[in-house]
Amino acid sequence: MGIFRQAGALALAGAAALALSACGRSDVDGDSVVLHRGNMAEPLSLDPHKSSGAWENNIIGDMFIGLFTEDAAGEPIFGMTESYEIAEDGLSWTFTLREAVWSDGEPVTAHDFEFAFQRILDPATLAQYASLLYPIRNAREVNIGELDPSEVGVRAVDDRTLIIELEFPAPYLRGLLTHYTTFPVPRHVVERYGDAWVQPQNIQTNGAYRLAAWRANNYIHLTRNERFWDNENVCIDEVYYYPTVDNAAAERRVRNGELDLITDFAGQSLPFLRQQVPDYVRVHPYLGVVYFSFNTTLEKFSDPRVRNALGMAIDREFIAENILRAGQIPAHSFIPPGVDNYPGTARIGWFDAPVEERRRLARELLEEAGYGPDNPLRFTYTFRATGDNPRIAPVVQQDWQLIADWVQVDIQVVETQIHYSNLRSSDYELGDGGWIGDYNDAYNFLFLAETESVPMNYTRWSNEEYDTLVAQANRTVDAEERGRLLVEAEQIMLNEMPYIPIVYYVNKSLVNPRVTGWEDNIVHIHRTRWMCFSDLADGQAEG
Repeated sequence: MGIFRQAGALALAGAAALALSACGRSDVDGDSVVLHRGNMAEPLSLDPHKSSGAWENNIIGDMFIGLFTEDAAGEPIFGMTESYEIAEDGLSWTFTLREAVWSDGEPVTAHDFEFAFQRILDPATLAQYASLLYPIRNAREVNIGELDPSEVGVRAVDDRTLIIELEFPAPYLRGLLTHYTTFPVPRHVVERYGDAWVQPQNIQTNGAYRLAAWRANNYIHLTRNERFWDNENVCIDEVYYYPTVDNAAAERRVRNGELDLITDFAGQSLPFLRQQVPDYVRVHPYLGVVYFSFNTTLEKFSDPRVRNALGMAIDREFIAENILRAGQIPAHSFIPPGVDNYPGTARIGWFDAPVEERRRLARELLEEAGYGPDNPLRFTYTFRATGDNPRIAPVVQQDWQLIADWVQVDIQVVETQIHYSNLRSSDYELGDGGWIGDYNDAYNFLFLAETESVPMNYTRWSNEEYDTLVAQANRTVDAEERGRLLVEAEQIMLNEMPYIPIVYYVNKSLVNPRVTGWEDNIVHIHRTRWMCFSDLADGQAEG
C-alpha cells in the first residue's frame, strides 16, 4: 500500500484522545481508510430476510448486492446482472449474471438467487418484509403456506441464467431488485449454519464489505471484501456503523470529529448547525412520509369517523414549522410528491380547513360515533424513541385533548425496533411511524394498505374496492391509466384514514466535507463503496 491515510474527520491534535474513546478504537489504523457512520437505531438482524429498517438496509447494502444496485445518486444500476431481457407481455424477465464470487471464493450463482427467494417467502422464515415480493408469480401463495417454496416464480436455468416470472407487469421491477429482500444469500453457508450464518465468523458476502464484528448497542464493523468484483474501485477499507438514537449526542460527535457522517439530526438544530458547520449540513427531499397508524382491529378504531376526527385535530403546520423545522411539508396525502408516473391528485378532503374548524368537526364526528362525557374516548399513543418523535408526541397529545375534555390520551415512548415489532404484530392502539419508498413507484406506498400485506399493513384495515383498484392498476400496462387507478385507490384510503399522514420527509444529514462520493438523493441511500476522502491521492486508495 505505502500511503499513510488518516481516517475520518480528525484533526491531528485530537487523534490521540479519540483513539482512547468510542469502544477503544483507533481512528488512524496503519494504511487503512476508515469511515465512521452514525446509523440511527440498533439493527435487529443483518439477515436480508429478517430485516425491515432503513438503518439495517444501510449495513446490509454494503455487504450484499442483488441483480440491481444503487449508484451514488440512488439510481438503479446493474449489480449482479450483466444483461437482461423482458418478455413481450412483461411477465417474464431473464437475467444473465456477471461472474462473481462470495467472500470465501465460492461462485455466486443463479441457484443462490433461487434459494434466496424461496427462503424469504417460506412462511417458516417469518420474513417481515416478504409481502414486498408479491408481484412475483406464486409469491403470496407460498408465503401464506398454500404452495411449496419450490413453486415461487424464480428459476435458475443454469449457474448464470435466472428467470423471474411475475403475476403482472411491474415497470418498477428494476428498482425493486435493488432492495435487500431480493438479494442472494450464500446457499452453501446458510444450509451449513442455519440462522447463525450471519454471525461474523460464518458470514460470506458478495458486496464490497463483509462483517468483521458486531458489538450490540456499540458498533458494527465491516471490512473490505477483497474478492468483490469491483474491489479495485473501492476506496474505504473499513466502516464502522454506530447506533445514534440521541440526535444531540450524534451531532456533537460529528462536530468533534468522532463520526464522519450521520443520516439524521434534530430539526431544531438546523439553524445552529448551519451557523457552526455549514459545509456539513445536507437537507434534501425524501421519498417518504411520517404517519400515524390505527389498530383497526380495536372497536374504537374500526370506525372511520373516529379515525378522521383524530386526523383532523392535528396541527401539521405547527409540527412542521415549530417542531421539525427542516423544510418538512404538511402531508395532504399518503404518497409524497415526486413519485414517478403518478399524478398525485388524491387529497385529504378536510385538509385545507383551519385547524380550529377541523377540531369542531372532529368533536361532532366523535359524538356521532357515540363518544362524550359519559363515554370518553381513551387510547394510548406510542411513538419511536428516535429523532424528533419524542418532541412531537406531547404536541399531538394536546391536539387530541383540545377536541374535548372527554378525549383522554396517554403517550408512551418505545425503543424503535420494538415499536415496529409491535406495529407488525398489531400490539398497539395508535402508533407513529415512517415509510421510506423502497423504490420510486406509488405501489410501494399503497401496498401497505392492501388486505394481503400483513404484517406490513400495520392497521389491518381491509377494503375490497381498494384492493380491487390496486390489483387492476398492477395489471395495467398503460402508465396514464395505471396512475389514474392508483389515485382512485389512494383517495379511498385517505377517506377511510387507517393511516394519518403527518408530514412528508426530508432527509437530513451531517457529512464531513472531506467525505467524497456522497450525493443527496430522494431515496437517501448512500453506499460506502462510492465514498472516499478528498485528501487521498486521486480520491482513491492506491497500492
